[in-house]
Amino acid sequence: MIEILTPDEVDRGRVTGHLVGDILHELRERCAVGTNLLEIDEWTRQRIVAAGATSCYVDYAPSFGRGPFGHYICTAVNDAVLHGKPADYELADGDLLTLDLAVIKGGVAADAAISFIVGDRADQADVAMIETVERALRAAIAAAVPGGRLGDLSHAIEQELTAGGYPINTEFGGHGIGSTMHQDPHVPNAGRPGRGITLRPGMLLALEPWVMADTDRLVVDPDGWTLRSATGARTAHCEHTIAITGEGAEILTLPATHH
Repeated sequence: MIEILTPDEVDRGRVTGHLVGDILHELRERCAVGTNLLEIDEWTRQRIVAAGATSCYVDYAPSFGRGPFGHYICTAVNDAVLHGKPADYELADGDLLTLDLAVIKGGVAADAAISFIVGDRADQADVAMIETVERALRAAIAAAVPGGRLGDLSHAIEQELTAGGYPINTEFGGHGIGSTMHQDPHVPNAGRPGRGITLRPGMLLALEPWVMADTDRLVVDPDGWTLRSATGARTAHCEHTIAITGEGAEILTLPATHH
């Protein structure tokens, strides 16, 4: 079932979205060489609790995980890309870090992710990959208009990722979001324009282009959660929660500094 939110629920989604955006923005500023992934998890817990919100991850136990997840944020480093379970690891100069955060407040969830390089030793191939997924996300948001089709968004993402030369995995992608984190519809990162459900005002979608440098195959860590590239190649991932409005798409998960 696809949820259509009321204007009041979309308002509450804006509050949740800004919280997610603010926390990710703060974490990006705080993450440095030597930061431990477990510290990032604890900082996130403190912020969620202080805001009177609830983590979507702590008790999250889907069929594909070895669950419950038990942490407040996904921290994926280098060849890890999705569901990165925080572990006792200190970030090194040049690490490519992805933070993925979903919280619920006021009965409405929001979900976002960012990838960035830690420290000063940025590899240009990593930078290009991050820029590609960010471009793909912007293209999908631009295509998200009322009366448009879901396939338009998937196609917009696919064009940018393919232009960057990256293989595309369609097992995991974007999703509907609302009173819970993961809902219908699934939004694959490749698709045909003019196909799929019609976009309507009140729909919330979490769009999340992600790639691995040279493969579309994932492998799972012994922790049962962390998904890595099968080749050990670097990865990048970005995500925003958007609301379909009468005019187009509104990004709900921007930090307050960008409103």
